[in-house]
Amino acid sequence: MEKLTKQEEDAMQAVWQCGAGSVKDFLEEMSEPRPPYTTLASTIKNLERKGFLTSEKVGNVYRYSASIQEEEYKKKFMNGFVSDYFQNSYKDLVTFFANEKKISASDLKEIIKLIENPKK
Repeated sequence: MEKLTKQEEDAMQAVWQCGAGSVKDFLEEMSEPRPPYTTLASTIKNLERKGFLTSEKVGNVYRYSASIQEEEYKKKFMNGFVSDYFQNSYKDLVTFFANEKKISASDLKEIIKLIENPKK
């Protein structure tokens, strides 16, 4: 799976939040500063070309929907991220955040509880 640019990720976030819709719908879902309509339309077309979106023509407007769910993209993105930057070690990832003081001891305790008692 191809990694998305920041602009493409922002567009996909709007698509995932809407479920399905037009470029105008996605634009309204985005936070300020919003991209120009034409920029978003171009980004949406690129996402369709890359296989992240499908479209159907409804009247004079194209209605787009995600071809990949947000959770699936997160899993693939995170696996690639950990592989590329942390030699496939989630322990190294957590250590990095601990050293950068981006994760607290109480956060780690919660993570340990989740590992020891996974939801089924």
